[in-house]
Amino acid sequence: MNMSNIEDVRKFLSSETGLATVSTVQKDGRVLSSVVNCGVIDHPTTDTPCVAFVSAGHAARLNHIRRGSQVTVAIRRGWAWRSATGAADLIGPHSLPENFSSEDLRLLLREVFESAGGTHEDWNEYDRVMSTEERVVVLISPERILGNY
Repeated sequence: MNMSNIEDVRKFLSSETGLATVSTVQKDGRVLSSVVNCGVIDHPTTDTPCVAFVSAGHAARLNHIRRGSQVTVAIRRGWAWRSATGAADLIGPHSLPENFSSEDLRLLLREVFESAGGTHEDWNEYDRVMSTEERVVVLISPERILGNY
C-alpha cells in the first residue's frame, strides 16, 4: 500500500464512470456504505482539490457528516484500488457558505456531476430535479489517500 495524491485519485476516478463506494460512521458506530458517482474538483471556498459527489438531501450520510463522521471514498478498477479519507463539507440549499448564492450552488451541482463523468441533454431539467430533491454537494478534503499499484 502506498500513499497517493489527489491528482492520482482524479485520474483513477476519471478512468471509468466515477463510480465509488462512500462510507460514513453512524451514531451507533456501525459503518454505512453506499455507491455514488464522484469526481475531483477544487473546493469552492478553499480552492484546494477535493473529492466531491452529490447526495440526496434526505440521505442518512449527511447526518453522519454533520455529526462529525469522516468520509471514505473507495474506488476499484479491476484489481487496482484507491481510497481517500477525510473530513467533509456540505453545501446545499439549507447549508450555503457565506457569500455563496443559490446560483453558485446550481453551478456547483453541475460541476460535480460533470467531474464524475456525467452529461445531460437538458440542463434546465437537471437543475429542476436537483432543486426539488434538495441535493447537497459533499466535498471531502482527503487527509489520507491509499491504494495498490
